[in-house]
Amino acid sequence: MRAWSSFIRSFSYAFAGIAHTVKTQRNMRIHVAAAIVALVMAWWLEISRNDVLLVFFSIALVFSLELMNTAIEATVDLASPERHEKAKAAKDAAAGSVLVAAVLSVIVGLYVFGPPILQKLSAWLPA
Repeated sequence: MRAWSSFIRSFSYAFAGIAHTVKTQRNMRIHVAAAIVALVMAWWLEISRNDVLLVFFSIALVFSLELMNTAIEATVDLASPERHEKAKAAKDAAAGSVLVAAVLSVIVGLYVFGPPILQKLSAWLPA
């Protein structure tokens, strides 16, 4: 029973980390808003299950890397409160990983949402 309790507690720590990141990181709040918009659009456009899976993977990748970026920034700030070139390099690389995932998500979004949006627009616009 003790192992089960420890297992459940680890989830509470993970959720606390997610909540902290959402509360303290503007970019994470932007990612959450973009994810909500993407999922609503997927529902409205009746996107296929496979394409919705691509959207979910993109969202999870961006969220995961933003969480890791926040952890790296906090750790670097704790270890090196003064400005240091290696601390800057670590923080910049972590931020860069989020940027790569965000760009990939835009590409996935264009692939998944582009054709259905164009189809809806063409149905609304006169020929």
